[in-house]
Amino acid sequence: MASFVLVKKENVVTSKQGEKRSESRTTVDEYHSVEFILPNVEFIYQFRIWNMSPQGMCIVVRKDSGLLKHLNVGDVIDLRYHPNDLKDPAVNLRTEIRHITKQEEGKFKHHSLVGLVIAEKQSHGE
Repeated sequence: MASFVLVKKENVVTSKQGEKRSESRTTVDEYHSVEFILPNVEFIYQFRIWNMSPQGMCIVVRKDSGLLKHLNVGDVIDLRYHPNDLKDPAVNLRTEIRHITKQEEGKFKHHSLVGLVIAEKQSHGE
């Protein structure tokens, strides 16, 4: 159900081909996945981005994921975003954790929705 990739930090993470659109993109829909590279955590967590509303995006995290132990509402952390257009480089963006909402029923039962809001652009990836 949740769409994520868990890899050791020394391994390479590859992206899937993104969707092409003719109209201009908003911040919410220009990225298809996001990576959490956290200090003192052995793994890189990569998640598909879900566009739940025009104002924000979220990721779907299993309720037993170790990542949830490292996230708090209001945290502002550096995340690596992978654009839909694979010709564009990944970018590092300061991101606020807006909400962590447990889902006890429905499509995402036994998961949490983690709301993300990009605070500011940092630098382009390699």
